[in-house]
Amino acid sequence: MTSSTRSVIAGARSDRKANVREMIDQLLTDFFEMHGDQVAGDDPAIVAGLAKLSGYPVAVIATQKGNNLEDRMATHFGSPEPTGYRKSLRVMKLAEKLNFPIITLVNTPGAYPGADAEATGQGQMIAKNISGMLKLKVPILTLIIGEAGSGGALALACSDQIWMFENSMYSVLSPEGFASIMWKDAHLADKAAELMRLTPDWLLKQHAIHRVIPESMLADGSLKTAMTSAVRELSQQNVADLLQKRATFFRRF
Repeated sequence: MTSSTRSVIAGARSDRKANVREMIDQLLTDFFEMHGDQVAGDDPAIVAGLAKLSGYPVAVIATQKGNNLEDRMATHFGSPEPTGYRKSLRVMKLAEKLNFPIITLVNTPGAYPGADAEATGQGQMIAKNISGMLKLKVPILTLIIGEAGSGGALALACSDQIWMFENSMYSVLSPEGFASIMWKDAHLADKAAELMRLTPDWLLKQHAIHRVIPESMLADGSLKTAMTSAVRELSQQNVADLLQKRATFFRRF
């Protein structure tokens, strides 16, 4: 693995990005958290609610890993269960009713692969989220802040704009999972990472994302300004055009 790829992966998995609530506090104000999927429970791997971005009302959905072992066990290290995806879609549909733009913050290795999650409709909920997001009549902005793996990430990233932090990765699965499938050896993750081309610069060249964000933009406040401008611009577009552009972007892959 090249040093640049190794650096990106290390930055994507940094503990500094594990607590998404801190990022929400930096980027948004007046956050009102919503709990539960109105069916089965409340998945702590998904933090969702209503907030304000530079004074403008928005909905926010984010994946949460947690800072200590207890939290990470509860969130499956940031891997949502069906209840989490159901909660996220509930908040997104509420945003559509209120005509609020949606912001998603993604940092997940993928959906939780446990037997219980599969038995309670993990694949179905991922499909519903993807389908639902492509039809939402409000602007959607996604920030990939760390890991973004598999359909578990895509279920929160079918957006009008997808931005990646410079130290983040977006892939069909983790390098370890790729190596396990291809060569039956997770220790070959470095080799897998090179083949997968999961880094932001390469993905931008392939037009799989829209923008690469320097990490410094979060600290100096310019990311919040950029997000506000993007949401305003998207909100001014005709709804039919917005939906057409969103669908066309994802049909290319």
